[in-house]
Formats: sequence, structure tokens, C-alpha cells
Amino acid sequence: MELPKPMMPNFEGGPIVFLKEVRTELSKVIWPTRTEVIKLTAIVVIVSTAIGLYVGGLDVTLAKLTELLINR
Repeated sequence: MELPKPMMPNFEGGPIVFLKEVRTELSKVIWPTRTEVIKLTAIVVIVSTAIGLYVGGLDVTLAKLTELLINR
């Protein structure tokens, strides 16, 4: 079974053609609404904070445990 060859970018036409193609591709993007962006940003901030607090708590706990074991 032969794998398909990856498409190689076409650099013919120079930077103007490239920028026109970029503009065309960006017009095909389905951009999220303002509400979606706000909701998803809030989720990222909440999850990041929760993970940070968990890792920070784990770090403090293990540091205290290590300190107790070393001072014995």
C-alpha cells in the first residue's frame, strides 16, 4: 500500500500571489462569535487556575514532606 505524497507548497508567483492566497483561505475560516470566545476563554482561565492550584498544592505538600524526612 503506497502512502499519498504530502502536498508541497507552490512558491511560484511571489509574495503578492501568496498574500492573495492567504486572504482567500482566511475568508473560508468559520470564525467564532464574541460569545463563544468569551465562554471558551473563561473555561481556559478556570481550568488553568484549577490545575495551577492543584500543582502548587502538590508542590507545597511534597516540599513539606521532604523537609520532614530530611530533618529526622
